[in-house]
Amino acid sequence: MSRHERVVRELVGAHGRTYAEEAGIGLKDTPQPLYRLLVLSHLLSARIRGSVALATARALHEAGLRDPRRMAEAGWQNRVDALGRGGYRRYDERTATQLGDAAGLLSERWGGDLRRLRREADGEVSELRRLLQEFPGIGPAGADIFLREAQGVWPEAAPYLDTKALQGAERLDLPKDPERLTQLASDTDPAVLAAALVRAAVDKGVAEDTLRRAG
Repeated sequence: MSRHERVVRELVGAHGRTYAEEAGIGLKDTPQPLYRLLVLSHLLSARIRGSVALATARALHEAGLRDPRRMAEAGWQNRVDALGRGGYRRYDERTATQLGDAAGLLSERWGGDLRRLRREADGEVSELRRLLQEFPGIGPAGADIFLREAQGVWPEAAPYLDTKALQGAERLDLPKDPERLTQLASDTDPAVLAAALVRAAVDKGVAEDTLRRAG
């Protein structure tokens, strides 16, 4: 086993958990989990701690705001309150507005079902990324997060290792080529690999510990 393979094995073994899984989303190619992933991607893309974004995604779910109809009908103040319970206070008012507007757009244009957006993209990942950015609050970073996590159920996007994931690879002295990285990871779900690499990018300690254990 090469050193690169050992590094990937150690990284995935310790940090191979998708952000969707950590937020309690059992991701499937069905409307509600995909919508919850869209909301999570929105939250994670802000300049705020990942742990706060994850807690806020769980708080929105616990408040019943788990599909676009309920999100839109909840009203602005209820969305603000749910965001606050998750600790998402710095951006709560703007985000509450964006979540309502995004839910309305999803319902009106794609019948509340992100699989219709996927069909509209017709297998083109660049078009998927563009369409996702039509949602208020979803910019390039949010679209990247969504596709990183969704590639397990939307395989046309795989391997989706965006700039943030490749920053993690660089910190670990790994190749920065997505195809090569997925080869090193063998049968690992590319979404799991991507999430592990992102954790190495955002937390220097993850990278240092992984390199130490890989020897």
